[in-house]
Formats: sequence, C-alpha cells, structure tokens
Amino acid sequence: MRFFKKKKTNESNKAVPSQSQMVDPNKKDGLKVSLQENIQILKDTLGKSTDIVFREIRIGKEGSIKAGIIYTDGLTNTTSLQEFILETLMLDTKDIELQVKLSTGQSIISILKDFSMTVGEIKDFNTFEELYNGLLSGDTIILIDGYSQGLVISNKHWIERGVTEPVAQTVVRGPREGFSENLRVNTALVRRKLKDPNLWVESKVIGARTKTDIALMYINGVADEKIVKEVHLRLDNIEIDGILESGYIEELIEDSPHSPFPTIFNTERPDVVAAALLEGRIAILVDGTPFVLIVPALFIQFFQSSEDYYQRADISSFIRLLRFGSFGISLLAPALFIAITTFHQTMLPPALLISLTAQREGVPFPAFFEALLMELTFEILREAGVRMPRSIGSAMSIVGAFVIGTAAVEAGVISAAMVIIVSITAIASFVSPTYDIAIAVRLLRFGFMGIAASFGLFGIMVGLIALVLHLCSIRSFGIPYMSPLGPFNISDQKDTFIRLPRWAMITRPRLINQQNIVRQQDSASAKPKPPKNEE
Repeated sequence: MRFFKKKKTNESNKAVPSQSQMVDPNKKDGLKVSLQENIQILKDTLGKSTDIVFREIRIGKEGSIKAGIIYTDGLTNTTSLQEFILETLMLDTKDIELQVKLSTGQSIISILKDFSMTVGEIKDFNTFEELYNGLLSGDTIILIDGYSQGLVISNKHWIERGVTEPVAQTVVRGPREGFSENLRVNTALVRRKLKDPNLWVESKVIGARTKTDIALMYINGVADEKIVKEVHLRLDNIEIDGILESGYIEELIEDSPHSPFPTIFNTERPDVVAAALLEGRIAILVDGTPFVLIVPALFIQFFQSSEDYYQRADISSFIRLLRFGSFGISLLAPALFIAITTFHQTMLPPALLISLTAQREGVPFPAFFEALLMELTFEILREAGVRMPRSIGSAMSIVGAFVIGTAAVEAGVISAAMVIIVSITAIASFVSPTYDIAIAVRLLRFGFMGIAASFGLFGIMVGLIALVLHLCSIRSFGIPYMSPLGPFNISDQKDTFIRLPRWAMITRPRLINQQNIVRQQDSASAKPKPPKNEE
C-alpha cells in the first residue's frame, strides 16, 4: 500500500510544476527574434494542451522565410484559416512583386498586413501578453522567423446559442428577441434599435485569467457625464481573476451590497436596454451572459415592464397599480394575519372571528409557526420546481402545494385560512416583472412575520418606517433610490404609479438626466390631432 501512495505522490509532483516553474501569461515579455524560441515558450506555457495547434510553414520565393501559424481548435474558423490565410501565405507570397518589396528591405510583417492578407481585422503585436489574449480568444497568430513581432488575425468562430425569446422576462405584446451569450451579437441588437451616431460603445477587459470582454453603451449627450465617469472608475478598480457572468460585475460595483434591494437593474431584452439608454442610463454588457446590467437603477424601475409602453396608457396604469398592490400583499399579508389573529382579534367582524376560531380549534401551533411552516414549505417547492426539468417542474410544484396544503388542513396541523393567506401571498409575489425585487420581498416577509408575532400591528408599523428610511438612504451611482418619490419631483410622476399617454411624456427623468431633458418638441405638437371634417 505504501508503494502505491509513494508512486502516486511522485507522479503528482512530476505533473504539477512548482510555483517558480510556472510561466505567467500576463507578463509583458517581448517576443524573441527566433521562431523556434517563441514556439518553445508557447508550448512551455500552454503545456500539453491538445486544442492549441502549431504549424510551421515556409513562405516567399523558394520558401526562404520560415513562419509559424498558431490557433485554438474549436474557437477559430478553420475555413477562413485555410482559404484566406494559409493560401495567401503559401501561394500568393511567391509573387514577384512581393520579392521586389522584400529586396528593398521592407518588413515582411508590414507587407503581409498591408498587401497580402485578405481578412478583415489584422493587428501587429510584440509581447506575449497580446499573443495569449488573441490566441485564447480564437484569433490566428502568425510569427515570422527573424522578427520580434507578429500578427493577430481576427477569425473567431464557435458554436453559440442564437437569438431566442427571453425566458425570464416574457411579455404578451412586444419584441420576442432576447440577448445571447455573444457580446457582439448583443451590441448589434441594441445598435439595430438605436441608429444614432451618438450611441457610443466602449470596451474593457476584466479578469486576470478569463480576460472577459465588457462593453459600456450610452448615448453621448443624453447620459450624465458624471455617471459615465463613475461607472468607468468602478469597473477599472475591479481586480479579480475571473468574470463568468454579469452577476460578478453587479456585486463588485453596487452601492449597497448589504441591502436586500438591488441597486443595479438587469435584463435580457434589447428593447428594455434601448429604452433605458434613451432615458440617459448606461448599459453594461458582459461577454458570455445574456443578462445586461443597467445603471442607475431606481425602486420604481423594478415595477415597470416593457409591455407598459406597448399598450394603451389606461391599461398600463391599471396593471402597474396592480403590481404595487401585489407588492404590498406579498410583503405584509402573512404578517397582518399573524398580528390580527394574535393581538387584535377585536378588529375582525364577529362572524369571521368565530369562523377563524373554529378552524384553529384543533391546530396545535401558534399562528406564527403556522405561517413559517407554510412559507418554508412553499419556498422549498418553488426552488424544487425551478431546478427540476421544465417538463415536470411546474406540475410538481403545483401538485405538491395542493397535496401538502390539503393534507395539512385535514390533519389539523394548519388552518384553512392560513393556507389561503400563504397561497395569495405566493401568487402575488409572481406578479413582479423582475425577479430581483421578488427575492427581496421573500426575504423581508419573514422579518415582518417575526415582528408581527412579537409586537402586533405596532411592530409592523415600526418595520415599515424602518424599511422606508432604509430605501430613502440608498443611492444608485449617486441617484437617490426612491426618486422621483423621495426627493419628490412632480414632473417625473407621469411614469411612476401610472403612465400618462405617450404624447404627454415629453421629458426624460430629471435626476438621471441633467442634459438634453426634452425628448419631444412639446405636448401640443406630439398630441394626436383629430381628423378634420371635409365639407
């Protein structure tokens, strides 16, 4: 037994190099003049990675120049590599014209870049850091013997999910296209909706090892320059080894990390991003995820749906008021039921009080424990329904809730009224158009249940006051979280609890946008004119 352990240890020591032997790919060491030396350094750094392809070829008249082609199999378009790179290097470089240019002493790197390569984007580089960034992103690398400089040719290609309908934010009326995991596809979806030359896209690379591409989108002249600088500053201050999803960025740049309420909005709908940019907000797109971050984000924004602006104003206003009512129900319904049945029974009509008393006659637990047990059970069912396959997840959660609720009432463990309250609360929590605000309500609901069981309605009122004070103290990139309610702005109430007709919404939100406030000429010119009667 000792023999095998010892042998395994020795093999492990051989396979894993020590810290001093590891090559840091982020070091800005310059390329070597020798092609063989450069390739050997690459092989030592990349190990025995079988997806990295090295090929040495000869170019020029009679193959007098040695060159190396390096690319990543699976990330590189091999068809483009064969037709536009290899054929160009191995056949077209034998032309007499090229040899004349070489005889004049002109660099082969500049000749290939300016005269020979027929692909789109070509850049030259002279450090290993630039080489690794291009190679591991799917580009093709060309190295020439005798030159401490190379070319990176953009011909990325990999299998990806196309533009499909959004899953998390569905609408009845509106566009059906959603973001994908490709950063350039996502920027193109937004650019397609906003054909404005002032729509600027600025790129960053974050993550010491993942080298994740980040794109900032905003409309120059509409977005506040101070907010744009603040977003740049927070992103530049991120020091992390990897970014795999936009949630990494959100957690690293948000204003209130200890608050249950989100201060950064996320969406997978291009129309939502386009509308936010028109209001003066800034979009942060992360390569590898369909969820785009929008800043600054306000409390009211999480109750607005893109469908509100595709329907008539009266219908949209009614649905939005319904969302606010559902927010109150999902937050306070169990707490109010616990407080009234425990401390304030005289507030109930006598008939209802007698009915509730009869239901609870055989229940051995207090109202708080009843509600806590039912809420936890429903949270478990909801989470199980999300994680299970879609074909059986929804059926399992519905059947599970129905069976457990009915069995609990018949067994005398839970009263029928409590099942009704918890069911209404659960249904109301699904009315929210955004998932993040629903999670915050789910967490706060347990806190309100606890203070209702301890102090009754007085505890609920104190909890609401503390909640409002907390919301008023939060900021999102310098903008008060509760604006335009606190501080109150009368001009921005046109799109808060209700939505006025389109022709009346002639200005952008004032606290978010300090320049280019007016989005239309005036309400008189925007208002539809009745048809004239022809005599």
